[in-house]
Amino acid sequence: MGEIIARQDVPKIIAAERCQGKRIALTNGCFDLLHAGHVRYLGEAKQFADVLIVGLNSDDSVRRLKGPSRPLMPAQDRAEVLAGLVAVDYVVIFEEDTAIPLLEEVAPDVYVKGGDFREQQVVEAPVARRLGCEVHMVGLAPGRSTSELIERIKCL
Repeated sequence: MGEIIARQDVPKIIAAERCQGKRIALTNGCFDLLHAGHVRYLGEAKQFADVLIVGLNSDDSVRRLKGPSRPLMPAQDRAEVLAGLVAVDYVVIFEEDTAIPLLEEVAPDVYVKGGDFREQQVVEAPVARRLGCEVHMVGLAPGRSTSELIERIKCL
């Protein structure tokens, strides 16, 4: 089971994991309504490293990115659900609209994004490359997205 960590604890945790020689991967997202696509994506992301850190957009950040009706679940609940997944080692909530500041803090070995993006669309990718990170785009689970689930629920 993963651990929800405070942003200010990130440097200490990264240092401890690196002292043990562990390879670190970072991914991020809103994870508003967790579904099978997320679980598959996070499982794939974990395959690139010993430690998977998930950066989770705060509620205010999700509202700015997705609109006033989102998130459906508060950040602490979303973090708890993510931390319960086998693939996830740490969850950290961030306030910014992009994960660039968190990416710079973590400086992971690998930065991972879901296959619903192309690398050219990922604003963090150039920063990750500058930091010397590998950048991996992992598979997308067709027909599985939070937005699609919300639309289906509205039709009930």
